[in-house]
Amino acid sequence: MNRRDFMKVAAASVLAASTEGVSAKVFDNNTDSDNNEGIAVRFLGTGAADWNGPDARGEHRRLSSILIDGHILMDFTPTDVEMLPEGCTPDVIFYTHSHGDHYNPTTALKQGIKRVYLSRTWYDVAVMDFRRVANELQLPMPEIIPLYVGEAVKIGDLQITPLPACHATGYRFEQTLIYLIEKGGARVIYATDTAGIPAVAARLAGIDAHDRNAKPITGLIMEATMGQGAIHDTDFRIFTHSSVDCVDRIVKVLTKTKRYTPPVGQPVYLTHLARTLHPTQAELDTQLPEPLCAAYDGLEVVFRAV
Repeated sequence: MNRRDFMKVAAASVLAASTEGVSAKVFDNNTDSDNNEGIAVRFLGTGAADWNGPDARGEHRRLSSILIDGHILMDFTPTDVEMLPEGCTPDVIFYTHSHGDHYNPTTALKQGIKRVYLSRTWYDVAVMDFRRVANELQLPMPEIIPLYVGEAVKIGDLQITPLPACHATGYRFEQTLIYLIEKGGARVIYATDTAGIPAVAARLAGIDAHDRNAKPITGLIMEATMGQGAIHDTDFRIFTHSSVDCVDRIVKVLTKTKRYTPPVGQPVYLTHLARTLHPTQAELDTQLPEPLCAAYDGLEVVFRAV
């Protein structure tokens, strides 16, 4: 399936997916194999912080979050709960950072999360937050595990490595994170919120153009808070977020240097799309340069090795 075919499916599915929780597996480069051989990702939310329910256009993006292999969350807020598949009970969550559109201890505890992973740079803050909420709700305190940049975590057959992001929060010394997710030969970077991919993150992920022992990534999910065109060239968010044009340049560089080698036809998925800075899903489906595609709430994808 090429990207144009993908967009036709996405345009037909987006309203049902965002309002009814119905999803379609849009890309799987090996549909004859068991899904467990790849990394299964469900987009629970694809919006930036300025989304608060359906807008005047009828568009609806929840706050950005994904579900990995049916039991691991990356970020999670009240807006994402309704997008969990029926009967799904994730028990592990990785946080990218402490901003409220990504981090919500109340929602995590009510969901039954047992293990929480986050940057060691705000570990003490998170422990206090979770302890307060656990006491208020009279729910058990989860295990909170501090992450160190570059040190991988193994959960079953998945390996998740925290990488440094380029993003600031209200905590002066917080190191925000993006993640490298690996399973078998599939290597996927999930990058939100961040202004591009920092050099240290590229080096740790093995995609530094100067590294002779590079190990290419096979999948990319990246934030595009800002849209396309010159109007976004002077947006102040450039220091802490990415635009469509920024992601397009990153993909071109990684492709040219053979640091991004996806299965044929697999898109680069955009998430964390600001309500005020992007057109509708249908317009994005026709306007985005290949191989970029706007993810939508409820979209399910299986990332496999090449």
